[in-house]
Amino acid sequence: MNDTPGWASPGSSPSDGQGAGVPRPAEPADAPGTPPKWSPNQPPAAQWSPPTAPGPHGPVPPSAPAPGWGGDRHQGGWGRPPAAKPGVIPLRPLGVGEILDGAVSTLRAHWRTVLGITLTVSVITQIGDILVQRYLVPAPPQLSADPTPEEALRQSVEALRTSLISLGPTTALTLIGTFVTTALLTIVISRAVLGRPVKLSDAWREARPRLPQLLGLTLLLPVMSAAIMAAGLLPGLLLDSSPADALLTALGGIVAFVVIIWLLVRFSLSYSALMLERQGVIASLKRSAKLVQGSWWRIFGVLALTMLLMFIISMIVAVPFTIIAFAVDGDGLSGLLSSTAPEFGWAFLIVTGIGAVIAASITYPISSGVSVLLYIDQRIRREALDLELARAAGVPGYGSSPPGDSASRS
Repeated sequence: MNDTPGWASPGSSPSDGQGAGVPRPAEPADAPGTPPKWSPNQPPAAQWSPPTAPGPHGPVPPSAPAPGWGGDRHQGGWGRPPAAKPGVIPLRPLGVGEILDGAVSTLRAHWRTVLGITLTVSVITQIGDILVQRYLVPAPPQLSADPTPEEALRQSVEALRTSLISLGPTTALTLIGTFVTTALLTIVISRAVLGRPVKLSDAWREARPRLPQLLGLTLLLPVMSAAIMAAGLLPGLLLDSSPADALLTALGGIVAFVVIIWLLVRFSLSYSALMLERQGVIASLKRSAKLVQGSWWRIFGVLALTMLLMFIISMIVAVPFTIIAFAVDGDGLSGLLSSTAPEFGWAFLIVTGIGAVIAASITYPISSGVSVLLYIDQRIRREALDLELARAAGVPGYGSSPPGDSASRS
């Protein structure tokens, strides 16, 4: 399905109802004694070329190559020049590679501002995580060598309780980091699309009025996901523990997981809509659902690929630092080799924290960039946003930017 509005391939069928029996210039179909309906001055055969047409960068020569049927309307031909590229992406519908390249190009082009944001947020959240792991999270339970069934059940419950206690603060810190980086990097990336520089102070000034709404949206989606998962697991957990009840619990968890993934992809563009269109929380969710409609699988594929790349990058960075941390912290390494619950010291937490900061400084800008560029790509495909972006960027031939237009308007 082609979402690009207002364009169709010309010449694929006779136009204006012209059928096979309708006379054409080369057909002597005029009745004897009647003046011809066609001008006697016809162009020589096989020598006619379309006239030049003005484009954003001046007249296009008649020899400009024409695209094949169904070609991209922004790629040239039919009197159209190649798509303008004032910033990190060409202003036309984007492929997956161009979306990822645009996110990386933003990191390269505005590395001072981007790294200033991501390093600051990553360091603060990682320090908080280290303090939580050191002082708030209880020590893992000691496992018995040959536990009885009752002891094994008690150890499982204790391990689950410890995991949940450690997961809460970590999730809260992750949400805070996501909230801040999303607010600031969305402004940076929207400026990068227009080819305009942006400072950290400029990004903060533009993002600050939207922070309350963004905070509400950042909290709403995890709470919604947790509620759906609880609703899926609750029927099986309320029944007696039997194989059938365990199967019902597992089935409910799978169904809830599928629903959560579907909703998260459907609302994946809501952050960009909230920041760039200045929408409210509910209006941003509706706007994202409208933009994603008909393209769910494509957006899911791009987001899944991005998550896979982020995981690979994180592992490439984290594994060497983890090895170094085990080597530095002798107690942790000896505990790991002895199959007992290791007690990690300050050295281990600090070294692994440095690796986490480096990984986050790379992955935060790329994941945020993909999200914003997906939003821009969907609006280009459905609403011809490329024309408005070209005017806002001052590309010749697209008219002037309307009064009061800001760099972050999309």
